[in-house]
Amino acid sequence: MNQTKTVQTNIFPVVEQHVLTQALWVTGFALLTAVGAQIEIPHQPVPYTMQTFFVLLSGALLGKRNAALSQLLYLGLGALGLPVFAQFGFGITRLLGPTGGYLLSFPVAAFAVGYIIDKNKSIWWTALAMFVGSLFIFSLGTLQLQFLYYQEWVQSLLNGFLIFSWWDILKVSAATILAHQLRKIQSGS
Repeated sequence: MNQTKTVQTNIFPVVEQHVLTQALWVTGFALLTAVGAQIEIPHQPVPYTMQTFFVLLSGALLGKRNAALSQLLYLGLGALGLPVFAQFGFGITRLLGPTGGYLLSFPVAAFAVGYIIDKNKSIWWTALAMFVGSLFIFSLGTLQLQFLYYQEWVQSLLNGFLIFSWWDILKVSAATILAHQLRKIQSGS
């Protein structure tokens, strides 16, 4: 009986601490995504922001499950009325508006990045994973723009995808390098 108590005492605090640590990381990346939304270069119909930088980084650092959870939390906070979206926007209308497709893709993109990086953590796989994540974001974002504005597909691709190419290459490159360096520090190499 005494031995059982010792095992429980030794195991459960570790489990609780691990869950708490994961919850803090998930919450932290939801908040970083919110901060990234406020760092923007104005542009119409969709502004350039740093949101996706943190979406991709969450996938690289938190793993697929926790990365997706961090982005679901971010969307949930905004849907519930906290001003976490670009230009301090909030509410369901943001998710249904011109930028909604991009926003709704965040959990999928974060999951995809984490899934790919789980297979191989090299810098090249990290870059590939982040480009795949960006492809999810731009594809869903462009689809919603197409649906809302009834534009020609060429116009939707120009306004919702290609216009962000240069900005996204910079963000993916920076996020890849940062994720790779942070993993090296974590592993002690």
